[in-house]
Amino acid sequence: MSTGVIIALIVIVAVVVAVLAVLTVRARGAHGGGGLKRRFGPEYDRAVARHDGDVQAAERELAALVERHGGLRERPLEPAERERYEARWTATQEHFVDSPREAVAEADRLVAELAGARGFPDGGQYEEQVAALSVHHARHVQGYRTVHRLVGANGKADGSSDAAAPGTEELRAALLEARALFEDLLAPARGELTAKKTETTTTTTTARREDHGRHLPRAFQRHQPKEG
Repeated sequence: MSTGVIIALIVIVAVVVAVLAVLTVRARGAHGGGGLKRRFGPEYDRAVARHDGDVQAAERELAALVERHGGLRERPLEPAERERYEARWTATQEHFVDSPREAVAEADRLVAELAGARGFPDGGQYEEQVAALSVHHARHVQGYRTVHRLVGANGKADGSSDAAAPGTEELRAALLEARALFEDLLAPARGELTAKKTETTTTTTTARREDHGRHLPRAFQRHQPKEG
């Protein structure tokens, strides 16, 4: 084999290796780090923080979560079922006025129950349930963690733990944060309704959220601006 042919083969191999390297980097961006960051949002940053800034370790953890729970399909809720959950959440918020800690405990149980009804692991498997929720509702799952932490690992809301009992403002903020996940779980899953029904539901949900301030219990209107 001549020297020229050998050099040509080396050049071809080098080009192929370079192309494969570029394709690998692009694939990683689409399905690895970049894709994970877009999918998980704030959960991505929390994972990196948990691993003391080790991005690769955080991405391995998140990729494993997607592999374990990414195929989950949320079970549709019947209209009457959805209405019952909405009514129970409204009652929980009203209960907050007189019993903030008990209301937060109710919210913790209600989110767990609704998640189970949508097809996620049930509340008895809290860690697995949160892991699955972090894959499909990454933007709002932190609110559930917060109320669960405030209630306490033993499920009590009477402050009988080693940690200092949370104040009313902290409880209020946690309940409002958890409400975002509750509403996200309550909304129809993608493809659950026809386009027309989806549009109608979205309009109704938007109107309800715009009017939400007027229907919150007085304790939640403390920081609402007064209408002119």
